[in-house]
Amino acid sequence: MNLKTSIILLTYNHIDLTKDCIESIRKFTKKGTYELIVVDNASTDETVSYLKEQKDIKLILNKENKGFPIGCNQGIEASDPTSDILLLNNDTVVTTNWLTNLKTCLYSNPFIGAVGAVSNHTENRQGVEFTYETMEEMQQKAKENNESNPARWEEKAFLIGFCLLLKREVFNQIGLLDINYTPGYIEDNDLSLRILESGYKLMLCHDVFIHHYLGTSFRKDLNTFYSILFKNREYFYQKWHFDTFVFDEVKSASFPLMEKYKTILDLDASIGVNILELKYRYKDCLIEGVEKNKQKRTFAKKFASIYPNLKKAKTYDCILIGKALEWVKNPIAFLKTIQKHLNKNGTIIGEFENACSFKRIEALLNGKSTFTKNTFTKQELTHILQKTGFQTVFFYSWYENVEDKTMKALEKEYSEIQYTYYTFRTTFHG
Repeated sequence: MNLKTSIILLTYNHIDLTKDCIESIRKFTKKGTYELIVVDNASTDETVSYLKEQKDIKLILNKENKGFPIGCNQGIEASDPTSDILLLNNDTVVTTNWLTNLKTCLYSNPFIGAVGAVSNHTENRQGVEFTYETMEEMQQKAKENNESNPARWEEKAFLIGFCLLLKREVFNQIGLLDINYTPGYIEDNDLSLRILESGYKLMLCHDVFIHHYLGTSFRKDLNTFYSILFKNREYFYQKWHFDTFVFDEVKSASFPLMEKYKTILDLDASIGVNILELKYRYKDCLIEGVEKNKQKRTFAKKFASIYPNLKKAKTYDCILIGKALEWVKNPIAFLKTIQKHLNKNGTIIGEFENACSFKRIEALLNGKSTFTKNTFTKQELTHILQKTGFQTVFFYSWYENVEDKTMKALEKEYSEIQYTYYTFRTTFHG
């Protein structure tokens, strides 16, 4: 294990957050195991004068705001060439055992290239269930959480860059952050794919919690934020030939209806985000997938057996079809094809938008339409499923709060309009 870590911290104003972050690093990180490199992007408050007074940091002062990717690269290039690299946002507060636990996971397997932490925010499903009112309470709960446990390490297709630890050999192999994402956002998605592309794994350490205030600079000006986001999404698509929404393609709505299956097929597996979630939840289950898109399939194949079409797949106890019924040309023919890949008493779990939901009624009243190729009410879908041999249909619904007084009045008589989406589970006895 490499005992030395170079912690790269970027600053731009918000001196109070920076102080809290640095003090937490000093308090909860063993001396002699790290160097702290701070890159300031032309702060206009008292940040620079404060940083100049700190004797235990290596300081880089930019005369202009060079953004996140360039700033991180400056810090990496100034770091000890033998140390690992940890990218840390200055709006974080670290906790007991944070770096020790990250390193333990990182070096538990030679194929692990980078690891990340969980926080109080749920982006990329990197959040935790517990909450807190004060930082003192946070530190206590973090201490209880941060007991090293390999069973709580989850393989991921992407890790958020607010706290990201990488082996030095990874940077030596893949190079620095892509500066085309300047001033920031999506560079961590890109970095994650490059790590996977090089044959390394990404792991999320649920046994490492740190507090994250989340986006204190960019997100203040939403117009600028969305402009940057759009530009970087376009660049990402040109580079990887699929869009960034693949990182959110988890069929989480199906999970409430999941049972303990021995074999699962994930239809439309994309880059494998949903498969990894399933593998973490159901460790003894065989999970495979189908993905038509070659570029997406390249990544999904790193996590499971992935077939280019349903014909090549085997038979399974459960098939997750997601929202496929809303888009297939012939739902009945599709369901009959699915049946060929189900074991006896096999189950399908799918999702669909309620055709008579308030969301859709409101859109129609405003001259818009949210309808997909195929639309269903709960009753219509039940009829189709039973017509094709499926039985015992269970539904799970999402409730969307309705503020419109007219719609609230209608709810009393037409209760179904309050449900925006449904998940269903049904069994084919064969």
